[in-house]
Amino acid sequence: MGQGSADLAGTDQGNFRSCHFLKSPVSVKIALGVAANGNFRKSATWRSRRAADLILTQGQDREGQNRPGRPPFFQDIIPVELDATFFAFAIPAVLFAGMSKGGFGGGAAFAASPLLALILPPQYAIGVMLPLLMVMDVTAIRAYWRLWDWRNARALMAGAVPGILLGSAIYSIADPDLFRLLIGLIAVGFVCFQIARGRGWISVAPRPFSAIRAGSWGGVAGLTSFISHAGGPPAAVHLLGQNLGKTTYQATTVLTFWWINLVKVPPYAMLGMFSRESLTASLMLAPVAILGVLVGVVAHRVVPERLFFQITYTFLLITGSKLIFDALT
Repeated sequence: MGQGSADLAGTDQGNFRSCHFLKSPVSVKIALGVAANGNFRKSATWRSRRAADLILTQGQDREGQNRPGRPPFFQDIIPVELDATFFAFAIPAVLFAGMSKGGFGGGAAFAASPLLALILPPQYAIGVMLPLLMVMDVTAIRAYWRLWDWRNARALMAGAVPGILLGSAIYSIADPDLFRLLIGLIAVGFVCFQIARGRGWISVAPRPFSAIRAGSWGGVAGLTSFISHAGGPPAAVHLLGQNLGKTTYQATTVLTFWWINLVKVPPYAMLGMFSRESLTASLMLAPVAILGVLVGVVAHRVVPERLFFQITYTFLLITGSKLIFDALT
């Protein structure tokens, strides 16, 4: 197996009918969910506490009329400005994700969701990130067109569909803190896996291709990708054993997660994870996503992968630990 491929154990990676929170092009409001029991401390973030007095009465609009039913995470609405603090977190997260998508097997793409989940409820963080990941996918797939291993990509993509369906079923019944905990555990677990693999405690030996094995790992990738855009580690476990070259590995990863992210759109929409406000936030960050991918394509040839991932994993370990702490306290 090529050394380049061995170093690329990367990871992938509201329906609000009203837009009355969009007060001006400069001051854009994004709707943040609070669990139905009104536990504001756990479900909202520290930035949204200052807007506590603006929480709408559960089940009623501003005129006191009953509102249509919403998914469990979106019972109440808290408007939060997309201000300098938001962009201080979001811009580096999206930039690193784009660089990773463009040149490093998606190793930092997953890190964007935990970072955004520090300032947004987790279901909104992944809702904002999905359109951005799709922009990155389209940008990257042009750079690696037809350089992928179709046999492995096809098996992973087919297996991902039932995993995505399972993820949507879990999402519809889970508590917000459970998702925060899952994202944190996946982040910390991935870093531990990478450290163990780098030290030789875990090895991924070359294996002959098996459609059943690839489909199984694809199912796990679909599930974890649905929960927190973290489908990369399961896909990497399979792809690293296929003795792919560095560029072939990268192209296969790009194609696989282009498909997975596309399939995630309908269930995300049906579960209310998109709103006009969240899509506005994604649109504002789209140029950063494209820039990150283009930089990553160039960096693929010149930047040492080890340095890039050391920075990414340190950052991921800190954010994952913070999410676990928030979920349990």
